[in-house]
Amino acid sequence: MTARRRFYKTVTTTNDFGIALDGRTVKTPSKAPLLLPTRALAEAVAAEWDAQGEKIDPASMLFTKLANTAIDRVRPLRANIVAEVLDYANSDLVCYRADSPDDLVKRHAAAWDPVVDWARTALDAPFAVTTGIIHKPQPEAALRAYEVAMAGLNDFELSAHHTLMSLSGSALIAMMLARRAISAEAAWTAVHVDEDFQIEQWGEDEEASVRRAARHTEFLGASRFLALCRD
Repeated sequence: MTARRRFYKTVTTTNDFGIALDGRTVKTPSKAPLLLPTRALAEAVAAEWDAQGEKIDPASMLFTKLANTAIDRVRPLRANIVAEVLDYANSDLVCYRADSPDDLVKRHAAAWDPVVDWARTALDAPFAVTTGIIHKPQPEAALRAYEVAMAGLNDFELSAHHTLMSLSGSALIAMMLARRAISAEAAWTAVHVDEDFQIEQWGEDEEASVRRAARHTEFLGASRFLALCRD
């Protein structure tokens, strides 16, 4: 796809937390006004537009993408998005543990037990832990409690939450980020226990390293977007 040339000179934010290019309000792909929930997030989205050079690079505009998704996809299809997240939570990464070797077993416990414990105390969600990779459905009480927690997220937060969950494989860690119960870097480290263990054993693949770096950048960006939704 040919990059679109920059067609505007000035970028400003509006009183209703929208973005204006040369005074004209930016709209989403579905033609809805791009209105953000906070001034801080509006300014961050405006900065993405202002940072564009001669040509517009959509890949460099993660905040705009997440905001568009919140308005065009999450808002009208929220029940579907919630169902997708619950499916993830029903087979969450942190609930499936290795039974060997001992070093990996200990690393899983150290990184993931605090996540499961947090869900039980902060969300009243009793997620169960198992060994192996065979699917074990989570208790209905855990999924109901998680659904209640999602109801407290606005559409923009849920957009970022879904992205963080997809990048990490863990709905529980995504919710910890939403509740500011874990830092983005600590979350990233926690979801890569298996991968880091394999790298220690067999070495690092260069192409995989490049892909991981790209995902890391997106993960940190989505985490910041999530934080700015309430700042």
